[in-house]
Amino acid sequence: MNATDNIKPDEITAVILAGGEGSRMGGIDKGLIELNGLPLIEHVIARIAPQVSQLIISANRNLERYQAYGYPVIKDQMRDKGPLAGILCALQQCQSEWLLTVPCDTPRISDDLVARIHNAADETPAAIYTAHDGEQLQPLFSMIHCDLTESLQDYLAAGHRKVARWLEQQGAVAVDFADLADTFANINTREMLAQCTANDEHRH
Repeated sequence: MNATDNIKPDEITAVILAGGEGSRMGGIDKGLIELNGLPLIEHVIARIAPQVSQLIISANRNLERYQAYGYPVIKDQMRDKGPLAGILCALQQCQSEWLLTVPCDTPRISDDLVARIHNAADETPAAIYTAHDGEQLQPLFSMIHCDLTESLQDYLAAGHRKVARWLEQQGAVAVDFADLADTFANINTREMLAQCTANDEHRH
């Protein structure tokens, strides 16, 4: 399927996926963990909001905290389906032609994430584009055409939940970010949070 060969910034909504259970950090809400005095979600908003026309936050807890940022907050309609449940809900709410997905625990998202995907779309028309860090795909950094809403709904209804498998089924095009691999670093443990804080202190 050739959804389009031109993606315009005003046709893109981003969803920040903040609905995870944070199991590797003792069940805390990762989007609200502070890095250098700011919750992770604020770092992500600051980097991604200028690149898109609209922003949605997908969360399942602390909804009022997230709503305070002034963006629509959506809650998973399907339980125990992982990030795809949040992505489906965002696709169903999305007013744009394209949905960009990003996780809430990656505070160093590239400033040209959308621009690079845009360039890839100009070269290779497709319905999904997924970032590749030089070693592997980063499934939660994907640009998805809203025509795939029904496909994802069917995939989840059939009992599946693996993000990478669905992307593969839809013929996702890999977008090269090998030179920016560190922008996908996500904070999964308290050790990684401490390391990220230390690295930032060295930079200043």
